[in-house]
Amino acid sequence: MPVEVDILEDSIFRLSPDLLNTLLKDHTMSREGIQRNIFWATSDYESLGEGYQYADPILPHLITGDNGHVIMPRVLKSRNTQTARSRDMAEVFTPSWICNAQNNLIDEAWFGRKDVFNTEYTDEHGVHRWKSTDDNIVFPENKTWKDYVRDNRLEITCGEAPYIVSRYDTTTGEAIPLEQRIGLLDRKLRVVGENTETSGEWLEWAQEAYKSTYAYEWQGDNLLIAREAMLITFIEYYQQKFGKRPLLKSINYIAYIISWNVWQMDGLKGVVPNSCGERRTLVYELFGTREEVSQCEGCAKDDIRRHNGTYCLIKDWRAKDPETGKMGKRIRFIDLIK
Repeated sequence: MPVEVDILEDSIFRLSPDLLNTLLKDHTMSREGIQRNIFWATSDYESLGEGYQYADPILPHLITGDNGHVIMPRVLKSRNTQTARSRDMAEVFTPSWICNAQNNLIDEAWFGRKDVFNTEYTDEHGVHRWKSTDDNIVFPENKTWKDYVRDNRLEITCGEAPYIVSRYDTTTGEAIPLEQRIGLLDRKLRVVGENTETSGEWLEWAQEAYKSTYAYEWQGDNLLIAREAMLITFIEYYQQKFGKRPLLKSINYIAYIISWNVWQMDGLKGVVPNSCGERRTLVYELFGTREEVSQCEGCAKDDIRRHNGTYCLIKDWRAKDPETGKMGKRIRFIDLIK
């Protein structure tokens, strides 16, 4: 299956309209029976008119059909747009070889040895590269492959999530073959593939891999690209293992996990971007009313626990939700910060 750098929303919509809706969902802002979507959180698209303003939600019709190429990876954006985003949002994408080197350090600490998944080298042109190990991954005596798959990973300010899935180099657009991928989730899925035989067992542990992989991002277009890349990665690994596409119900469930685990957030505040601000309250008194104006205490005092914005929710998939009685407890992200 060839690697397409730009995943077209039309292809996801054709597979299932519900699938695209799931990838656009913001669980923090949604309520029972009412879906709220992630929003643009960038001014890059405002010239396109209604629906593309900074605070507008990203809706399916805005990115499909005639608008099917509106959202594209950074490497395909104009040079001026790339420069502006770097200046305004400190958006800087990392070459895959650096992502690999840093992910290797994580695994070196976990396994207690180097070069577990690949060996880094510099070619004759001075280009940094790597070569994946040929043999199945061997685990330390006190750890199992299931421990590795379940170990939690988080990419902060993830952009297009190059540390999680590495379908292509986000700085050059060069496609990366499946067997040479280096993302945190790529490694988990490699381990799942090496240690399972049946489709049912593979799906069970692939779901565990996704449930233990988290990321957040400010800008809505990057966030959607990251979610899409993680979804397509699931399909690619399944297809490599079993020679066919997974059932739609399996794809939909992975999309649901992704929509919880990869979310839109101001990483410095732990809230939905731009949700902090001035609050006006009418106070009723004996002879009438007056308006009280209050500022965000968290912003004023740089205290992450005192913002008046909307704190982002994620799921702890291994804890039971007291409201639903099902596994997958909703928690505030900031409550994980000690």
